[in-house]
Amino acid sequence: MPGTTSRRRAAVAASGALALAATLALSLTPPVQAAEPEPPRSSAPRTALPEVIQGVGHAIHPEGFTWDPTRNAFLVGSLRYGTISVVGADGIPHTLVDDPSLVATGGIRVDVARNRILATYGDVYAGPNALLSVGSTPQTRGRYAGLAIFDLTTGALKKRVDLSQAPVLHLANDLVVDPAGNAYVTDSFTGTIFKVTPSGAASTLVYDKELDAGYDSAGLPNVGVNGIVYDRAGFLITVRYDTGQLFRVPLRDPRAVTEIKLDRRIPGTDGMALSADGTLYAATNTIRSNGVDALFKLRSDDGWKSARVVSEQASPEAAPTTMALTPSGDYVLSSNVNVLFQSGGTETRDGFVLRRY
Repeated sequence: MPGTTSRRRAAVAASGALALAATLALSLTPPVQAAEPEPPRSSAPRTALPEVIQGVGHAIHPEGFTWDPTRNAFLVGSLRYGTISVVGADGIPHTLVDDPSLVATGGIRVDVARNRILATYGDVYAGPNALLSVGSTPQTRGRYAGLAIFDLTTGALKKRVDLSQAPVLHLANDLVVDPAGNAYVTDSFTGTIFKVTPSGAASTLVYDKELDAGYDSAGLPNVGVNGIVYDRAGFLITVRYDTGQLFRVPLRDPRAVTEIKLDRRIPGTDGMALSADGTLYAATNTIRSNGVDALFKLRSDDGWKSARVVSEQASPEAAPTTMALTPSGDYVLSSNVNVLFQSGGTETRDGFVLRRY
């Protein structure tokens, strides 16, 4: 399991005594100061966010993030430490969740109506010798995955839902929450989408062979079903990372999965976001795909039976992983997780970037 709470918080948080320039110098020595507590939420007028937020902190490597409207700030996870932190315009992470049992945190969503944070967790399997997280062990890699639910106000753990009971490799990757509070979690190694009710009851929503990417020639599981969004018409849209295929999953009949006809596939699609006007945003990367580091917009005229790419923009940063929609614009997260994966956890990078798309 991970190291002590003080070690994790010291590594994740950037102390207020550290100058920004010093933090961005990317020292390989973790900060030793205690984490700054989360600042109190304010009723002051909300200000627009800058175009680029330069995140600081030692080797956090967030893969997932989301917008928290109750704080007017982002929540970012950590593949390295399994934490969830509050990040505002200054880029300084304030630790909100520090539970050693999580190992790594992936996708994050805020459920304001129920005062909850929901996050996927696990010990990511990236090869027989890879240890991506400080709490990773040979026994838990790929065998430990689920959904964690926290109090939005305090960050206290309310429930941890195990989604790795089947004796195969798992990767609880992304999630989305519907208006009733049900969460839908993608398992990228098994081609499965799980459903978790507001009370924490878990079940398999659907398994489909078209969502399952299988294993490569070296025995490493390919990343299949990944990013996922909810359409208010009553269906999910999900993507297969390795091929860039989009799929439509009707919630009234989840087994009736159909591939969305695209004018072009977008391999390497990781996280996605669906805006109120029906635009689908997709962040693509080359961590384990033949895609590109880019940001895409897609539109559909027939209820997502088919869709087309309406714009593509190269990412200034390597390995963008997901999108978050905010009142100040639509932001993409990049944190050099490609370095972490490609080195098997032996190399890390400090900081991260939140850039308005």
